[in-house]
Amino acid sequence: MTHAQVTDKHPGELADVPGWFPALDQTLFTWFLEQQTKAGIKGDLLELGVYMGKSAILLGHHLEDGERFTVCDLFEGDAPDDANQAESAQSYASLTQQAFERNYLSFHDVLPTVITGPSSLVDEKVSPDSCRFIHIDASHLYEHVYGDIGAAHDILLPEGVVVLDDFRSEHTPGVSVAAWEAVLNRGLRPICLSTQKMYATWGDPEPLQEELLAMLRLRTDVGLSVQEAAGHRLIRTRSRGMKPPPFPLSRHYEEPAPAPAPAPEAASSAARPARPAPSAARRLAKDLLPPLVTRAVRRARAKRS
Repeated sequence: MTHAQVTDKHPGELADVPGWFPALDQTLFTWFLEQQTKAGIKGDLLELGVYMGKSAILLGHHLEDGERFTVCDLFEGDAPDDANQAESAQSYASLTQQAFERNYLSFHDVLPTVITGPSSLVDEKVSPDSCRFIHIDASHLYEHVYGDIGAAHDILLPEGVVVLDDFRSEHTPGVSVAAWEAVLNRGLRPICLSTQKMYATWGDPEPLQEELLAMLRLRTDVGLSVQEAAGHRLIRTRSRGMKPPPFPLSRHYEEPAPAPAPAPEAASSAARPARPAPSAARRLAKDLLPPLVTRAVRRARAKRS
């Protein structure tokens, strides 16, 4: 993971918001949320760890009437332990609640419910069995991710989807251990894997897997494979030049200035094909023809006189 560029400007489109949210995961988030809406599944949304708000902005776009969206992050606050404080200082020193709110409100009229503090506060403030979609992208330390998964289990609806970020990255082994431990020992069932995230449920993953496979097999911009491991079917996905799904522009979006039109003379000069360079034979004829003609004229005059 590299540090995202921080900007004080209002974003004009989602791509302008700093953060790590690849096109493949934007596509999968959108698909899962739209599938829930089509199936009539109602419930709240929750994100643990928001950084500058890129994924939260997309989640907020899928909030239905009567649903609640909650986000939780330390922002400028103190971490609950020294290891988490060091992690926050190293990777998220530039994160502020003001920056998150500025970015979010560029796309939405109302902020989500914001919990400022460690993710351990969430199960006290979010009701059990209330959420249909949870994105966990907070601390990468094993103890914290273990707790976040436990909280998600209690908060998520039986048919809800939980997404674990950085479950396979080399710099986040704590997430990997906690994620696969939950699969092996805590009843979590994977739906699919992207390059960065695991999509899973404590319900039955098979109906969603069949619908997801049907959608992905129609696309040419995604690599797809299916494997079995420890009794779980794992759908593996990777981007092949995938573009992000369409997303509404920010209220601060400005059309790019049109490129200046070329000057008329320059345009006509550019339109006229270049004259080819004379060949060697033509250059020789040009040099020799005038003297030859002159000699022939002189001879004709001499004969007449």
